[in-house]
Amino acid sequence: DGGCEGYSGTKESPINLEYAKTLKDYCESFGMKVIMTRTNQNGLYSPFASNKKKDDMLVRKKIIQNAKPDFVVSIHMNSFSAQSSRGAQVFYNKDNENSKLLAEQIQKQFISNLTKARKTCQHGDYYMLNSTIYPSVIVECGFISNKEEEQLLLSQEYKNKVCYSILCGLLGYMM
Repeated sequence: DGGCEGYSGTKESPINLEYAKTLKDYCESFGMKVIMTRTNQNGLYSPFASNKKKDDMLVRKKIIQNAKPDFVVSIHMNSFSAQSSRGAQVFYNKDNENSKLLAEQIQKQFISNLTKARKTCQHGDYYMLNSTIYPSVIVECGFISNKEEEQLLLSQEYKNKVCYSILCGLLGYMM
């Protein structure tokens, strides 16, 4: 699943992976142990799966459960039919107070470091947030459906700024 498609045809999936790898490097430089659910463009589903998306999500859930992490960060790029939509935003499970605290820390860093970040994090009803007891967030780094933001999201400088902001949010949560 390539994910959503950007204004100029950019696929979400490869960008997500680039951001996740950059965040991994930042986290490891602070001594954090990082377990990635995906390290390449291959899906995690069985070649025999009738529902590849569902199978992929179940494998991710199992990886998370086996890891027993302190927290889970799922990296994404957002898309919306209104091409004017923009801004990084974090989503959390409303029934998990630690997820909310984690989301608030990351969103606070987005607001401080990114000029067009959304003003608040939001609770969301997403499988990856609801399928685990561990504090989990979905980080939407920005809207690839917005022409200007797509170009920012593709730049090395902006990727570093977003990942640094996420790192600072993680560190704030851990303190």
